[in-house]
Amino acid sequence: MKSALNHRAMPFPERTSASGFTLVELLVAVAIVAVIGVIALTGLSTVLQQQAIAEERSQRWRNIQFAMHVIAQDLTQLHPRAARDESGEVWKPSFLVGVSEQFAVELSRGGWANPAGLPRGHVLRVAYDWEENGSMLVRFHWPAVDRTLTTPPVRTELLGGVDDIQIRLQDRNGQWHLEWPPLDMPAPDSLVMPPRLVEFNLYLEDFGHLWRTVEVGG
Repeated sequence: MKSALNHRAMPFPERTSASGFTLVELLVAVAIVAVIGVIALTGLSTVLQQQAIAEERSQRWRNIQFAMHVIAQDLTQLHPRAARDESGEVWKPSFLVGVSEQFAVELSRGGWANPAGLPRGHVLRVAYDWEENGSMLVRFHWPAVDRTLTTPPVRTELLGGVDDIQIRLQDRNGQWHLEWPPLDMPAPDSLVMPPRLVEFNLYLEDFGHLWRTVEVGG
């Protein structure tokens, strides 16, 4: 009996508390993650938007540079070949600019490559005009210099977003004109004499006033 009383009872195992998050802690964590996600999404959206704007502006500049390049190419290839009008009775100067004319500028351009060996010359007639309704700079060209009423032009929309265009011309004496040939230039020089410099001004909706001065060929 004594030995039984002196026998030490085996201790019960201690209870341990379960580890984990409370509901409040989970809600706080979810809220923090949601706020971080919104901030990250907003930042990503802003970056993508800025990237799209930058790409749009870059493409716009490429279009402007291409238009200026085409204009400069035509001017540097100016040819002294006068052209007959649609009726075949009146001669037009090789370079023509005037407020009463059909186009803003009209010219004869040489250097027209003919790799296919087509039955045509190496000079073509080119014109530029501004269409107010579409705010568009348009280039026209005719495969024949002496066109007729049945010779439709090839129309190319060169640059959009154009508010206006203006052309200034400098003669061999350094004088600037808004029309060509000048009224005091006698024939036949008025039919074949080109200006020395052409200043082509573009007034754009987004970039304002841009211009390029080209020393013409011919």
